[in-house]
Amino acid sequence: MNETFVRLLCPDCQKTWERKPNQLPAHTDRFACDGCEAEYRTAEFTRTDRDLDVLKQFQ
Repeated sequence: MNETFVRLLCPDCQKTWERKPNQLPAHTDRFACDGCEAEYRTAEFTRTDRDLDVLKQFQ
């Protein structure tokens, strides 16, 4: 079985990284960038609509 990851992109510093969906807060909750500490809704960090769909599916 393949592990599922959500690809993330910080709107402020443009840092990219991946996390397992169960390691992230709900898509409507606040989340802080690992690099610059910018804080937005988790959904705003998802790179694509597909990443957002995966995040929603696991929450």
